[in-house]
Amino acid sequence: MATMPVPLPARQTGPHVHDWLGPLPRALPDGTGRGLYLHPDGEGRWSGPVACGLPLPLPSESFGAVVLQHVARPSGECGAPLLEEAARLLVNGGRLSLLVLNPLAPFRWRWRGSGFSASEPLSWRRRLREAGLVPEPVSQGLGPAWSLQASPLPQQGPGLRAAYLLRAEKRAIPLTPVRQRRVVSMAKGAAA
Repeated sequence: MATMPVPLPARQTGPHVHDWLGPLPRALPDGTGRGLYLHPDGEGRWSGPVACGLPLPLPSESFGAVVLQHVARPSGECGAPLLEEAARLLVNGGRLSLLVLNPLAPFRWRWRGSGFSASEPLSWRRRLREAGLVPEPVSQGLGPAWSLQASPLPQQGPGLRAAYLLRAEKRAIPLTPVRQRRVVSMAKGAAA
């Protein structure tokens, strides 16, 4: 008989939530960093301090940042469902950092056949909007560049870099209190 995962409490420091949720391509040593780090463990499963599937057994709006490092895919369980889950977990004003492989990079031949897939920044921005996030208009190229001289600085746009970073923010329109309507007194016998 399968047991249901128990939701983890929201981890907060001070008045604001600052912890990270980091689904990563592989496991990290225990005690690494601050936050919750998960890695894929089979089809649709995640392992780490908690083993689970989607939806993650975490309270909504409990993370200030979510980093998806080379785990998001254009389709399947790690596609739209993962982005929607990340949006659910972010607090209002929280940031999602999406690191994906660059389909234009010559490095794509190195990871061909490994199960990784690449997609253009415009497609990822559309997916982020569909998940309810507001993506930044320009991505940053990261990693090795197809150049004779290496540059440790990020570049605007993916260019020929091995990967790129897309950032998105969760923005929610707050509820606005509505004033009670003033009662207008009418004379007896007046037509309404």
